[in-house]
Amino acid sequence: MRIGILITFLVLQSACSNNLDEVEALLGESNLNTEIATDVQILYSDSSHVKLIIESPLMIRYVGKNENIDEFPKGLHVTFFDKQGREKSWMDANYAIRKEDDGKIYAEDDVVVYNSRKDKLRTAEIVWDEAQEIIYTERAVKIMQPSRGDTILGFGLVANQEFTKFELKKRFSGVKKFENLAKKLEPNR
Repeated sequence: MRIGILITFLVLQSACSNNLDEVEALLGESNLNTEIATDVQILYSDSSHVKLIIESPLMIRYVGKNENIDEFPKGLHVTFFDKQGREKSWMDANYAIRKEDDGKIYAEDDVVVYNSRKDKLRTAEIVWDEAQEIIYTERAVKIMQPSRGDTILGFGLVANQEFTKFELKKRFSGVKKFENLAKKLEPNR
């Protein structure tokens, strides 16, 4: 009877494996490395002060051996706060990914950035650098500034994340010329 218990124990022991490669081969790597969350709210803070909030109806996190990526396939809404905790600017996009290792969010598909002065930036794609607290793009941009009664068209932009200061790489004055050029330069989707 002791031999039977010993044999059963050894069979069960050998059946339980902690070898990650074997588990991944059995279940598939994609199942182990994907986390899905709905109605996400991510708060970034520094010294107990909220710096920004990211909200999204769906987030898919891909946990890799070398890199972690958060995907927001149904878009995201970001609220940026100043040091006193007041909302200063917002960003909306229909799609975005965040690469944890380089500390950047790549937003695309009808990106809108706006601030408390009601200035608004529209573009097809923007990169937000978390560490430098800037946003930038090489794509066509349209900036509406109602307080100045001005609309600016151009290509390429660098701005602070509060969208209170910005620099255009190329500015256009003719709307038709700009729209035609923007259509030619934007990738086909």
